[in-house]
Amino acid sequence: MNKTSFKTISVFNHKGGVSKTTTVYNIGWKLANRGFKVLLVDGDPQCNLTGLLLKDKFEEYYTGDTKLNNIKDAVSHAFEGTPHPIEAIECYSPDENPNLYLIPGHMDLSEYDPALSLSLNSNNAITTLQNLPGSFYELIRLCCEKYSIDIVLIDMNPGLSAINQTFFISSDGFVVPTNPDPFSLMALNTMQKVLPRWKQWSINSAPFFESATYPIPQKKQKFMGEIIQRFNLRNKRPAAAYKDKILEIQNYIEETFVPRLKPFDMVADINMAKKEGYTNSYCLAQIPEFGALLQRSHEHGVPVFALNESQMGTTGPVKTQMIIKQQELDKQFEDLINSITETLNEFDN
Repeated sequence: MNKTSFKTISVFNHKGGVSKTTTVYNIGWKLANRGFKVLLVDGDPQCNLTGLLLKDKFEEYYTGDTKLNNIKDAVSHAFEGTPHPIEAIECYSPDENPNLYLIPGHMDLSEYDPALSLSLNSNNAITTLQNLPGSFYELIRLCCEKYSIDIVLIDMNPGLSAINQTFFISSDGFVVPTNPDPFSLMALNTMQKVLPRWKQWSINSAPFFESATYPIPQKKQKFMGEIIQRFNLRNKRPAAAYKDKILEIQNYIEETFVPRLKPFDMVADINMAKKEGYTNSYCLAQIPEFGALLQRSHEHGVPVFALNESQMGTTGPVKTQMIIKQQELDKQFEDLINSITETLNEFDN
């Protein structure tokens, strides 16, 4: 991958409960283990990603000396109209993975949505709002410079808000996590209509924001693939209740979602990932429930694939099954990361 500039991937589905945060956390951790400098951006007011990284330091972080080192306060100068420029913050980095950095979220981030929405729809006619759409990207850019970041992963919030639109247009590519239920198909149907409109807004509006202190970035927003997760296995295969819905999602992506995005140049080239055998379609992974490993992961503050045997807290056949499960999940995440990095390489061509 070209190390001269960072690449940004947004992880988005406007439906809740599809494990967006867990996806960002696990992908980011794996990429950092590979030697990439990875910046995670918590764009969800629920701050679940921040909680995963900070663990028992969460409350202290927002009350102590670090209380202003978060996404909302970092861009506040733009939204409050003060003369101070946006600056890089001191990003949090967990001891267990020093290549991983975090721009923490804020539970009041959605307070900025009305002003940002007005700005997106004013075509810069209101001068005081001209710096808002590019403010989040400016913060990300400055933090990337500060920490020599290679890859940015944005955990977007569920919804079709102005803040999400801003995150999306700041992305080189995007990954869609889903789970096998009817509502995921409804969400995909909405996204295949909305996302091209967001991209077209970015192209059409760029001239209006050229003179802004923080111009809106011109990115490609290419679909890199979906991840289907949160289902149970029976005899190492998706249980019958999920099998048909998984196939339905895969077919919808290949036959409707991708063709809808292609005319807008919003589909990434995954041929190299296919050639290397990491994936055979835009379905990058089918990841089942983590089972007992999930609780151990939360207890020790590391992903399920990073747990050591002593952290599993059990013995005998149960431990053996946990290790087998962990190895299977680790292989799935390795292939997923390989697909992502191969596709990112194509962005430079």
